[in-house]
Parts: sequence; C-alpha cells; structure tokens
Amino acid sequence: MIDLAKIVKSPGSATVINAISTGFGSAFGIDLNITCEAEFSSQGIDCSSDLGVDPNLMNICVKSVLSHYNIGKDLSQDDLLNDLDFGNGEGIKIRTKSNLPLGSGLSSSSALSNSVVMATAGLISDEFFLKPLSDFEMINLGIDASLEAGVTITGAFDDASASFFGGLTITDNMERKILHQEKLPEYDILVFMPDKESLSGSSDVNRMKLVGSYVKMAFEEAMNKRYLKALTLNGLLYGTALNFDNNIALDALSAGALASGLSGTGSSFVAIVEEDTIDDVKDAWASFDGNVIETKVNNEGTRFI
Repeated sequence: MIDLAKIVKSPGSATVINAISTGFGSAFGIDLNITCEAEFSSQGIDCSSDLGVDPNLMNICVKSVLSHYNIGKDLSQDDLLNDLDFGNGEGIKIRTKSNLPLGSGLSSSSALSNSVVMATAGLISDEFFLKPLSDFEMINLGIDASLEAGVTITGAFDDASASFFGGLTITDNMERKILHQEKLPEYDILVFMPDKESLSGSSDVNRMKLVGSYVKMAFEEAMNKRYLKALTLNGLLYGTALNFDNNIALDALSAGALASGLSGTGSSFVAIVEEDTIDDVKDAWASFDGNVIETKVNNEGTRFI
C-alpha cells in the first residue's frame, strides 16, 4: 500500500428555496468551505474535526463508501479492510477543518458529507485501481448518510447538489433530480449570524408546511430565473414560520441589498449585494446581536486540492 492522502474542499451553500414545505428546492454555492483529508491509518475508522462536532456523520460516510466497494464484512471492526489486504488493524483516518459555520442554514452537513465521501472514495479507488464513483453516486451516498445521521429532514438534495457542483441548482428533492443548474455571477455575499443556533434535523416541520402554498410561488419565481426575488420571498416566509427576526432581511434590503432572507432553517441570513453597498448593509446589521461574514458565490463546487 502506497503512502497516499486525498484532500477535498467542499463549499457550503445559501438557500434560494427551502424544500421542506414542498419537496422542491434551490440553493447556490458560497465560498465558505469544509476541507477533508483522508488517508490510510492503523486505527480502523478514525474521524475527527476542528469543528468540535460528533463524528457520527463522518463515520457513516466512510462506511457507506466502503460498503459500496464491498470492503469489509463488519465495518465496525478494526479489521474492516482485510478483504482488500490492507493489513491487520489498518483503516482510514479522516480529518476535517472548516471556516463554514455549523448549524446555521449554510449546508454544513452537505459540505461535510460531500467532502468525506469524495476524499474516501478517491483514496480507495486510486489505491486499488477501482472504478471511481460518479458525481451522483457520491452525492447520493452523502445524502443517505445525512439522513441516517438525522441531520437533515428532506435529504437536502438542493444543498448537496449546490455544494457539490457549485453555482445554482433547482431540484426535485424527493426524486433527487436537478431541474436546472447554472453558474451565477460572482456576487458578493454577506452572511449575518445571529447569536442563535438552529439545527435543521429538529426544526418544526408542521409550521414550515403551513407556508407551503406561498413557497410554491417563490419556487415559480426561481424556475423563471428570478432568483433574487425568489430568495427574498422564501426567506421571509420561512423566517416568519420559524420565528426569526425578518427585520434582519428587511434592513439589508433597505440598505441596498439585491436580495436577502433566512437561509435554510436558520439561523443565518444571507444578503446578495453589490460591492458599493457592502458597507451600507453591514452598518444596517450593526444594531442586531450577531456577526457578519463576507464571502462570494462559489461556482467551482467540491473538488480535490
């Protein structure tokens, strides 16, 4: 076995249409990332992160890739890789680091699963000359792992595809189909992080479904390529349903943002801005308790580095 490591960078995404109420969603990549390094080790499956989170999702992602390649009869044991003669007790070590906030509505779970699956699959396929996983095989393994880990409600195919491919995707989440995708202009993006965490796996689905018929209107705007209007309308609807302060979005719009609204199930709000309005929007947000992150659209997606 050669000394091999794979490093993958995967961006988060911001919401245009949250799919929870209707099953149809849209998101676009943003340049806040999770970086995963995968290499062979002598410690079985060994996952850790500078994020300080439970490694359960990472463990499930690794096991899903190994299972796809029919590696190991008992993936919980240290000799899980013996079927391919890795040697007694050897396994895979995963290390991740991030500047993408967790539990914030910016697709951290999708970015994490995409990066771990791609890095692990690349490590295995290169070492043993196996057929690489296709893009959609990797996305689906990551979604299935996120569902098993309980960190998503719908599987978040919109978030996962935007994170994986970059740019914007519009999706049927139930069928896991991309209805439309395109690269976006490299807009400046401001993210407001209130002093409140929101984990999508525990969000109030019933309240979100109450606004479903109105979210469908926002989705039609997205399908007609009126993404800025769709993002704002969707964000205001979900912000109301989930009891977030929509004044954060309204004040951004008043200060010149092209679009603004709650991302995912919160707690972050995003604003799409032009360069000459960045400071105005930041000033408008100064009265709220929280932090502002400056970033841009990411059109590159998940990739080896």
